[in-house]
Amino acid sequence: MQKKFKTIRADLPASIVVFFVALPLCLGIALASGAPLFSGIIAGIIGGIVVGAASGSHLGISGPAAGLAVIVFTYLQLLGNSWESFLVAIILAGIFQIILGFLRLGNIAYYFPSAVIKGMLAGIGLLIIIKQIPHALGYDKNFSADFGSEELQQETVLEKLSECLNYFTLEAIVISIISLLILILWESSVIKKHKISKLIQAPFLVVIVGIIFSNFFQLGENQIVAIPTAASLGEFAKLFTFPDFTQLKNPQIYEMALVIAVVASLETLLCVEATDKLDPQKRITPTNRELKAQGLGNIISGLIGGLPITQVIVRSSANISFGGKTKNSAILHGFFLLVSVIAIPNLLNMIPLASLACILIAVGYKLAKPQIFQQVYKLGLMQFLPFAITIFAMIATDLLKGVMLGMAASICFILYGNLRNSYQKISDEEGKNHRHIIRLAEEVSFLNKGSILQMLTALPPNSSAVIDGTKSKFIDHDVIEIIEDFRANAKSKNIALEIIGINKKTW
Repeated sequence: MQKKFKTIRADLPASIVVFFVALPLCLGIALASGAPLFSGIIAGIIGGIVVGAASGSHLGISGPAAGLAVIVFTYLQLLGNSWESFLVAIILAGIFQIILGFLRLGNIAYYFPSAVIKGMLAGIGLLIIIKQIPHALGYDKNFSADFGSEELQQETVLEKLSECLNYFTLEAIVISIISLLILILWESSVIKKHKISKLIQAPFLVVIVGIIFSNFFQLGENQIVAIPTAASLGEFAKLFTFPDFTQLKNPQIYEMALVIAVVASLETLLCVEATDKLDPQKRITPTNRELKAQGLGNIISGLIGGLPITQVIVRSSANISFGGKTKNSAILHGFFLLVSVIAIPNLLNMIPLASLACILIAVGYKLAKPQIFQQVYKLGLMQFLPFAITIFAMIATDLLKGVMLGMAASICFILYGNLRNSYQKISDEEGKNHRHIIRLAEEVSFLNKGSILQMLTALPPNSSAVIDGTKSKFIDHDVIEIIEDFRANAKSKNIALEIIGINKKTW
């Protein structure tokens, strides 16, 4: 009991922070997806309570994901903007995810290099900062609380930011400056010495101060949070939407569901890997269980009108940054979302977007600190190049394309290393026999035949050579042919050749 109390003391403040981070993201992703705003809140509640309880992740937070916003928007257009029809695809996607979990396909994320995962985290951090700058400046042309909105994809980042500078609001800038000062001061050693820093978390204070200034400055309606309100339980029930199961006869729905299931599962597994790396205790999440939990969440979300759900790194990293210890913080944040939209929607609708933007900018900075770039750079080009490519590709395109291009760069380095390390050659040029020992690597594929052929051709006449394959577990047939051809031609160059450890078992 005492242990649980200790974790609650850490999880409760963290869950409040995650709640304030999740609230604008749920609304922003819903808007970017072309879906009802309340669908984002539903997905956040289900992601917190249902997925949080069913998942084996200690620190992961689930909810609507920016990476799916474009897919949802496109599919809704194909379905004539019928949200009820699209909900059927979400339910089927959840069923597919549960099947993937039972097929034990959750380990696929472990095949992604750490450089790519670090690049994904840093890229997300930079995207968070970039996409929150408009709100911090008071730009109120469009509400897009998270990256992935259609408008932001159609314009370059620089064009969007330059436009924001022409439409800034002095009141929002004042709120942002005060919010950032609070966040910075709360991280200083001076404030951390006092108990107040543990009793009152910086993001919570930022929100309170933001509400005070919001009422004082009378901000515009596009500069504050906008949650749908209901005067009674009857009106609240009407905010939910239910699926049109007649669409089960539509073959297109199954195709959509499969794409959503694959993309959502991949995003979840990548975020699981990244979250586990950020976990101070380095706990490992059971990935197959996570797929099942996400599937369950998507089924329930689809049944009551919510967006598709994945585990999301923005909220997960906020949970870790502000002291979350167990899955209780995820579950509590879901309950806070539920209670808030029922009990205090009008109060929440006073929160300035500038305040929330500053909280997210702080989270983004922690993901993309300059020290992270320095650490990866010191590891060498083989680590830094995939890291950098992942970041730039994510900013230029989207999360999945960035990760795939980073993976491609890592694979190129693997192939290059494989080409260079196919054999080890030891030459005794000073000896009478000019002896050369060629030790083949454990894995020798057809990609290595060019370098091996070039090396064998360059062996000088009137010498001796030993081709040693005793440590090789696999030698490709193409390489065996090259060695056999060299055996036939070695006599013409008066090369005394010995081949050991190479037989039919090695190919």
